[in-house]
Amino acid sequence: MSARQKLLDMIDDAELFQRSNHEIDALQLEAARELFATRREQIPVLRRRAEETGVKQINTLHDLVPLLFSHTSYKSYPVSFVERGQWDKMLKWFETLSTADTSNVNIEGVVTVDDWIQRLWDAGHMALATSGSSGKVSFLNQTQGDRDAKARHFKRTMGWPYLTPNADRPFFTVSPKYGFNSNVEAVNIQSRIWGRPGAIHFLTEEPLLIAEVAKGAALRKRMSDGTATPAEIEAFENENRDKAKRMQAALMDMAEKIVAHRHEPIFLGALWAQHMMIIERAKSMGVEDGDFHPDSVIAAGGGIKGVVLPPDYKERVDRFYGKVLRPGGYGMTEMAQRWPMCEHRRYHRPPALICLPLDRPGERLLTKDDAVYGQIEGRMAFVDLTFDGRWGGLISGDKIQLDFNDCPCGRKGPTILDTITRYAQPGEDDHIGCAGTIDSYVRGALAS
Repeated sequence: MSARQKLLDMIDDAELFQRSNHEIDALQLEAARELFATRREQIPVLRRRAEETGVKQINTLHDLVPLLFSHTSYKSYPVSFVERGQWDKMLKWFETLSTADTSNVNIEGVVTVDDWIQRLWDAGHMALATSGSSGKVSFLNQTQGDRDAKARHFKRTMGWPYLTPNADRPFFTVSPKYGFNSNVEAVNIQSRIWGRPGAIHFLTEEPLLIAEVAKGAALRKRMSDGTATPAEIEAFENENRDKAKRMQAALMDMAEKIVAHRHEPIFLGALWAQHMMIIERAKSMGVEDGDFHPDSVIAAGGGIKGVVLPPDYKERVDRFYGKVLRPGGYGMTEMAQRWPMCEHRRYHRPPALICLPLDRPGERLLTKDDAVYGQIEGRMAFVDLTFDGRWGGLISGDKIQLDFNDCPCGRKGPTILDTITRYAQPGEDDHIGCAGTIDSYVRGALAS
């Protein structure tokens, strides 16, 4: 069995997060060596980067640093390809960053970007799109094996350390059921591992269209820099007014269903702002604080940008649901493996996730020698060993505090503290050393 597979299989270990760092670190280095040797022959941009940096094999984790893609790499296509419907060029771009051979993709009759993604799926390339909050959507390739591995990982970590999902409870998510968005994929996985057949509830079955997401994100970006016209803004608001009303009505209907099931263990996932709306509706129905089954799982996060909430909104949500289970985790679209949160609010490293904390420019690996009392602050970077569809090495925009010591919960480190922020605020550029270089490789590949 390969070192990579050994690490991936550890997610099923009853003693997860109790193995020695020496064992994990040795396997991770060998797995990185295996994976790089394979992927450099499959992914053109990775091969070009390896040749220009002189990395022929992985001897230490430091060798991985110049090979990491930026989180912007997966949105490095020219916008004109989408705006002009140049789907053949989009396929060529897609191949530069993935293991996919898209020669089997039929693009005849494709009109929208959602049509293009559907054709990728029809050909076995299960691409996902991000939310595109920066004004441009990322596209990430996956195989069916990648999706299966992600679901396996979710099942072992989503309820940790309190319980294991068993597909036996009413499931509620304030999210669409359909769409090629990464969040939609995540909630569908959650519905399968938590939800009881016949008791699974999504906010809507209207598909989340990537074309609409991209259009809205691009307009918000133009609004922030003052280039959007009043006519554009008015048209966008008119298009979204009716949809907003439908989603508001759907959320109120879901709130009533949640109230009806509150005395049995449920799973409920929503953004903070959505939780506040659910609470308002429930209280109007006479529901008191703390009147939920204690084995319910309540997930909350995000959703406050551009939304006015009271300063104590988190405390209100906690008070309303009462002493329920709140397993947490740290992750991102580009990472298949979540870092689950323990009882001491520390995020624990999955065995098959190589954590590579970097300095702010993303150029130097920080190690224990850089730590103060075992802790460092740096930029989150990693190699996720899950993926066959793409290279799993990435530099993110997150600023983390990593503790190399064992966790106060008694399990082995390293752990990430619950203090994660972004290096750049919304609307700001995040300057990462390798980003421009990787993008230039992509442009070169498209021009050839």
